[in-house]
Amino acid sequence: MENDRVLIGALIFFLLIVGSNLIMYGVVRGMTRGSGSNWVNTLRNSFNKPRESSSGKSMDELRKKIEEIEGKKQDET
Repeated sequence: MENDRVLIGALIFFLLIVGSNLIMYGVVRGMTRGSGSNWVNTLRNSFNKPRESSSGKSMDELRKKIEEIEGKKQDET
């Protein structure tokens, strides 16, 4: 039972190492090709998308309302 867990752990570790090496190979190859490859920009944009979700929009609205309230308080004083 413990041997199976060790083997599964080793297999997962091996796959993580191989996967990260393949990703790094792709990044370096894309950079050396020049402007012909835009997948790095696409990858960067895909990581930025969660920030542009509905929670990000609601936080922007909240910031604007706070600024309006602070502006009104400063105008009254």
